[in-house]
Amino acid sequence: MIIVTTDSVPGKETKELKGFVRGSTVQSKHIGRDIMAGLKTIVGGEIKEYTEMMDEARQKAIGRMVEDAKNKGANAIICMRLETSAVMSNASEIIAYGTAVVVD
Repeated sequence: MIIVTTDSVPGKETKELKGFVRGSTVQSKHIGRDIMAGLKTIVGGEIKEYTEMMDEARQKAIGRMVEDAKNKGANAIICMRLETSAVMSNASEIIAYGTAVVVD
């Protein structure tokens, strides 16, 4: 599956528009990660536990978006975007979305 953030796939001709596709996941904080994150806030620096958690969540959301596109018969996704939002105090939603197309 080709995934781009642009309006078209460079060097490819868009043959068919399949429509909007999306994938999402809601990720909650983990007590073990919270303890490590709390220690990091004292000394400063990147909170790698949360970076890894959010990367896993993005990969899940993108994977679900790709499955949606495959189910619609697409071989590419254009205009792909990622968004995140807090759905409650200890959980975030990651959504990946775009337009499924068939390219040559």
